[in-house]
Amino acid sequence: MNQQSGKSSLFKTYSSIIWLLCGIIAGSILGLVFGKGVEIIKPLGDIFLNLLFTAIIPLIFFTIASSIASLEKSEKLGKLFVIVIGVFLSTVLISAILMIIGVLLFPIHQDIIISKIPLESIQSGNAGSQITQLLTAGDFYELLSRKSMLALIIFSFLIGFASLRSGEKGASFRDFLNSGNEVMKQLLHLIMKTAPIGLGAYFAYQVGIFGPQLFGAYAKPLGLYYAVCAFYFVVFFSLYAFIAGGKRGLKIFWGNNITPSLTALGTCSSIATIPANLEATEKMNIPSHIRNIAIPLGAPLHKDGSSMSSVIKIAVIFAMFGKDFTDPHTLLLALGITVIVSVVEGGIPNGGYIGEILAITIYGFPMEQALPAAMIVGTLVDPMATLLNANGDVVSSMLITRIAEGKRWLSVKIAS
Repeated sequence: MNQQSGKSSLFKTYSSIIWLLCGIIAGSILGLVFGKGVEIIKPLGDIFLNLLFTAIIPLIFFTIASSIASLEKSEKLGKLFVIVIGVFLSTVLISAILMIIGVLLFPIHQDIIISKIPLESIQSGNAGSQITQLLTAGDFYELLSRKSMLALIIFSFLIGFASLRSGEKGASFRDFLNSGNEVMKQLLHLIMKTAPIGLGAYFAYQVGIFGPQLFGAYAKPLGLYYAVCAFYFVVFFSLYAFIAGGKRGLKIFWGNNITPSLTALGTCSSIATIPANLEATEKMNIPSHIRNIAIPLGAPLHKDGSSMSSVIKIAVIFAMFGKDFTDPHTLLLALGITVIVSVVEGGIPNGGYIGEILAITIYGFPMEQALPAAMIVGTLVDPMATLLNANGDVVSSMLITRIAEGKRWLSVKIAS
């Protein structure tokens, strides 16, 4: 009975991924069997993408603005808060750089180039005007376009902080933001129920038009992603634990991170792993005032796995359009995008898609072709990404304690 219940729970956890995979597999079979005849079902994929595009703008606004507006003046935590953010940003950037190195050492060469459509690149001009165009919009209505994604994110942050500063007079507006956030989450849930059909139709079209060589194009980046992430998980997490507490820190980390790791893999959710992470950090003698900030804050804001998946998805898209990913400007932009993705994804169902849209917008690729490919890769790497996202909060809390409490924190806590 318990075994049957466990299987049912496992299926429920991974049901969305399983249905997406079923849709992709079914679409692939249709594409192989009927070839170019599958063009007749391409509108199903277009409808799904159009629904997603129209929902994503209000979703981003309400999610970010309501999250900021709901804070309880946590900036008063001062030094500790700065340390937490510093550690989070450092590990996110390190993980992204490691994945970039992996892509440079083992380049992703696409067997096919899926589009000859001119890229929707930012209009030429000096660096200052390009930055202005990226970060701001000339009028309010321009924020409602997916081409102004970064400007919308910044505007949403500002609205959230303004709501937070407004005190009691802004209570009604904060309620509006929270209510809108919940409504848009439910809307995205409804749209994503059609994802197996929409992505299946898209994949059928891709396979039917470009043939079975498409599978190899996805297999290479997936293999690279899982290999680099496994290396990061074992080697870098061990290094972080050693820096935080020496040999004793290494021992207590690997002795207490098994349950959080299995919980992350079993739930595919950083938020759902918070209780296991809090229990583990308590056993590791991390002070309560640190673990009670680092773990809940890390779940939405600290995502090493997502930063690495962001890099691999960008590399895949560049390969699909025959563009050079090794340009220094491209790589610096990729690092910036990974930081934004790490913040934006938190608390949003399928929040990785927002990061994908942001990356595609900034680099100027055709959204209708680039987004489905990024979504497929994102779906397939999700379990490993969640493992690094959630488990990274545990080892980061050790680093935070080391900086805040001194190098003898572990021996002092154990002695007491």
